[in-house]
Amino acid sequence: MKKLLDKFFYPKSVALVGATEKPEKIGYTVLRNLLENGYGGSVYPVNPKYRKLQGKKCYGHLRDLPKAPDLVIFALPAALIPPQMAACREIGAQCAVVIASGFKEAGEEGEQLYRDLKFEAANNGVRLIGPNCIGLLTPAIGLNASFAPAMPAAGRVAFISQSGALGSAILDWAAEKNVGFSHFVSIGSMADIGFDQLIDYFGVDSRTACILIYMENLVDARRFMSAARAFARSKPIVVLKAGSSKLGARAALAHTGALAGNDAVYAAAFRRAGIIRAHTIQQLFDSTQALANQPLPAGNRLAIVTNAGGPSILATDALEKRGGKLAQLSPKTLTTLNKQLSPNWSKSNPLDILADASVDQFRLAVRACLADPNVDAVLTILTAQNSGYAEAVAQAVVEESKVTFDKPVYASWMGLQTVKSGRAILEEGQVPWYPFPERAVVAFMHMVRYRENLNLLHETPSDLPVELDNINRTGAKVIVDIVQKSGRLHFEEAEAKRLLACYGIPINTSYLAKTEDEAAAIARNMGCAVALKIESPDIWYKSEVHGVRLGIETEFGTRQVFRFLMENVRKKRPDARISGVTIEKMVNTQHELRIGAMKDPTFGPVIYFGPGGVATDVLQDRAYGLPPLNMALAKNLVSSTRTAQLLQGYKHLPPVPIEQLHNVLVRFAYLLMDFPEIREIDVNPFAMNPTGGIALDAEITLEQSPSLQRKPYEHLSIQPYPTQWVKTVELKNGQQVLLRPIRPEDEPLEAELVKNTSKESLYFRFFGFVPGIDHKMLARFTHIDYDREMAIVAVIEVDKKPEIIGVVRIVGDGWRESCEYAILVADNWHGRGMGSILTEYIIEIARAQGYHRITATFLKINSAMRRLFQHKGFKIKGGEYDTDLAELALDKKR
Repeated sequence: MKKLLDKFFYPKSVALVGATEKPEKIGYTVLRNLLENGYGGSVYPVNPKYRKLQGKKCYGHLRDLPKAPDLVIFALPAALIPPQMAACREIGAQCAVVIASGFKEAGEEGEQLYRDLKFEAANNGVRLIGPNCIGLLTPAIGLNASFAPAMPAAGRVAFISQSGALGSAILDWAAEKNVGFSHFVSIGSMADIGFDQLIDYFGVDSRTACILIYMENLVDARRFMSAARAFARSKPIVVLKAGSSKLGARAALAHTGALAGNDAVYAAAFRRAGIIRAHTIQQLFDSTQALANQPLPAGNRLAIVTNAGGPSILATDALEKRGGKLAQLSPKTLTTLNKQLSPNWSKSNPLDILADASVDQFRLAVRACLADPNVDAVLTILTAQNSGYAEAVAQAVVEESKVTFDKPVYASWMGLQTVKSGRAILEEGQVPWYPFPERAVVAFMHMVRYRENLNLLHETPSDLPVELDNINRTGAKVIVDIVQKSGRLHFEEAEAKRLLACYGIPINTSYLAKTEDEAAAIARNMGCAVALKIESPDIWYKSEVHGVRLGIETEFGTRQVFRFLMENVRKKRPDARISGVTIEKMVNTQHELRIGAMKDPTFGPVIYFGPGGVATDVLQDRAYGLPPLNMALAKNLVSSTRTAQLLQGYKHLPPVPIEQLHNVLVRFAYLLMDFPEIREIDVNPFAMNPTGGIALDAEITLEQSPSLQRKPYEHLSIQPYPTQWVKTVELKNGQQVLLRPIRPEDEPLEAELVKNTSKESLYFRFFGFVPGIDHKMLARFTHIDYDREMAIVAVIEVDKKPEIIGVVRIVGDGWRESCEYAILVADNWHGRGMGSILTEYIIEIARAQGYHRITATFLKINSAMRRLFQHKGFKIKGGEYDTDLAELALDKKR
């Protein structure tokens, strides 16, 4: 696939079908752009009406070309394009860009044309970009295969835009501002190639350091998440997602013919993938400027150095509004500043060093802040009286930013002509500048959120066994089957609670009473205050029909409430089927929480958490997350809400056991993973007090027509832990060894394996001396995307504790063409067949995952590795320097 995409972005020849001499036509502009920007490949205009166009020979049909072009661009009316796919196959052309609109976004007729185009392209082996797009550009080779009016400079940023018009405007702006791009591609309605394939391509492209995306909708969320998670660590991805409002979503539907989706869910997905979310075009490029020129901040503590008090106040307001903090300067820093600055400086952060501050005072203030361990970043704000002062301070800021504190420095040089030359110095010195301080703060906070997202990708969760001890999947399936066989979609409350209990989620057991006498008997047996709730498969929110009564302490009261509930609900909802009334014990409730899930049409199951009870929608304090969850992700989900502060203890309220809540959320995610037929779950309230938590009410609804699952977990947008690859093997000496996929919780065990491995073995594994492996590197080894990577660990028990004695892994490309192999076995397990067992197993997994070949690079002096490869059927050839290459074709079993 990479070689195929190379033909789009680095074609040796381009054919333009629909080229014309009419300046008002798109075919004229595209041909002019192909010829006037220094592109060195062959250009073939195609149109039977002409013999020559813009100095180039024009061909009547694709079949008349002297050779098959790498890329075909169609600038024809929509209805004429689908039949052209057969012509592409006839001449051997595999890549096409369809510029025309009039497809998916143009009603029923356009929708049919869109389906015809997809079918014809797939049937004829043609890969498409478009339709409804402006084309693509690779400035480094002078390729402008679009009708965009401007050609930007070559740079390090790849830009993927779903909107052609927006992309064209940005290219025009970029050309004026001298902003460079490695690639630009307008993907339109995504009949074929979409975000995921392009992220995979730009992720390995040496010319690209950062990926920008303008997005209106996603077609394949799982592939997008996998690609983004694979590269967000090494190449920042910034997404401007349109359609966040209801009206915006409607406009997106009219534009590309696809729904924009739930914005809160998109935001949760972006956080999970390590993506930076921009909300405006300005933020998109402000963030890119910060990423390109400065290191990431370690935290959200900002120091502001300024010669004007007003702008610093605005910056502080913007910082607090977005969750940042003013850094608390250390006593040492304050002492230094007091010695160097005017006696009248502000004595705190923001550092208002006054309008008459000298260049040296500005320099010293910036230096002191960068040296302060309490400061994560510095923002300098300048209002200049003359251009010379603006230049001198800018030069000082640039010089201080180069000192190795590894902290970012941002600048806001306010004004226009007076600060113009100073801004040029900042730009040349790679200090990002912004015309207003609020923009600088927003860019800083985007960097903070990006760092937080990366930290979450690297965070080692507390141990929670994958084989959770008290999950009863068999019992859960029985409950779901009973509901389905009864023809119902809605669970009764008692059924819903039993399903939660199967996953170890604590519930307040409820008992169904169909008569007044039954209700009285149940309450009498409980011997305590009870709650009564109407039970109906047709009533989701009981409180809306006054179907709940709490704190009933007597048998007489129970009878009265039973009669009231039955009669009142029959009046309010005469259409509803009423099963009876449930009775359960009253629970001491300090906090009412809400744990739920819904089926998103793009991302599948989505978990939400926030305050519960009747005011849940009024408080608007809800966080969203995607399954699967581990303890670290569950912790992050809870801490993303304001409610988390209350749970940790607030004023007179004692803290609750919040780790139990994290455990419940992980179990809840397992429930969603195991049952794709669940459309919605609402646990409200989940009550918590200092002794623990318990589900007081639960509602579950199934899909009307659940889609068939061809593979396990297809309904999820992130591949969960692959339990199908867990097995036990027995060595020749009878030793039992557990083979299983690695998990994030294994980081300490992986660290022990590396620690106890000899320098020679580590040298063979990493091709050089390894002084030590830090948390970041270990996290990269243990936090993997099981969709495109697999690591199998060999685990034994020593003194009833697990110990990893070996690990083998494959890392695949985004197209399942090839995967790279690596292995490490503990020294005292060499020569016992462990390497052979692990290698055989990972070959089996690679074959099952659809890879075509396994490759490996190893040192020539590693004779043990050579013997293993030869034994497993790898072909070996010489590599670069002191390495050899091994390759195993997987299309056929040995």
